[in-house]
Amino acid sequence: MKFLRFMKDGRLLHGFTENRRILEIRKEEYLSDNPEVIAEHSLDDVRILPPVSPSKVVCVGLNYRDHAAELGMDIPDEPIIFLKPPTTVIGPGDTVIYPEMSSEVDYEVELAAVVSERARRVDSSAASEFIAGYTVLNDVTARDLQRRDGQWTRAKSFDTFCPIGPVIETDVTPDNLDISLKLNGEVRQSSNTSNMIFTVHELLEFISHVMTLEPGDVIATGTPPGVGQMVPGDTVRATVEGVGTLVNRVERSVWMD
Repeated sequence: MKFLRFMKDGRLLHGFTENRRILEIRKEEYLSDNPEVIAEHSLDDVRILPPVSPSKVVCVGLNYRDHAAELGMDIPDEPIIFLKPPTTVIGPGDTVIYPEMSSEVDYEVELAAVVSERARRVDSSAASEFIAGYTVLNDVTARDLQRRDGQWTRAKSFDTFCPIGPVIETDVTPDNLDISLKLNGEVRQSSNTSNMIFTVHELLEFISHVMTLEPGDVIATGTPPGVGQMVPGDTVRATVEGVGTLVNRVERSVWMD
């Protein structure tokens, strides 16, 4: 099932999609196996929100073999992890804001796993029990600031730097999915999750031995080769096979206080 959150008439609602319809369900049944449908809406009549509101987004650097080869870097012995704050999260159709203090902002398409329940010191063999489903994520990065700082917090943490969505797909296996990104209609990234160095389940084990994962937290599993720059006016389409396509525009500033 493809679960999503949406806004209609000023209300935050929950549901799943079917044939361009949104079938509304109760919040308590979000991501459950057999939710009861309580209303029906057209996709054209609602605003799609990020499908989850995480307490943290845990990201993984250099997790594709073909990306490591592209960069001429060694395969890491263990996952390289970092955090994005929840204030980076935006949804499909929302605008990525190009920050004034950067002149080199990159796209990074990623498969993201959504945590279903509190996970602490989980073994990889049981990891699937702690994953609600999968979504698409763009790990937007101010690359010049990343180089300048020597660590990644500022470069990864600007507001709007984590588009997620449009849905959480609960019926997909993550180990062999095509993953790609188009910039203004031109393919810039294209690979398959089979090229991951560490699998989703191995990542959940590793991360949950470092920090407790809460329901709704997101694990971004790394990006394939082809990372590059975006500029204001660009449109980015990030796609994961069987999961969905996430579309966002880049603009210099559209802040509304």
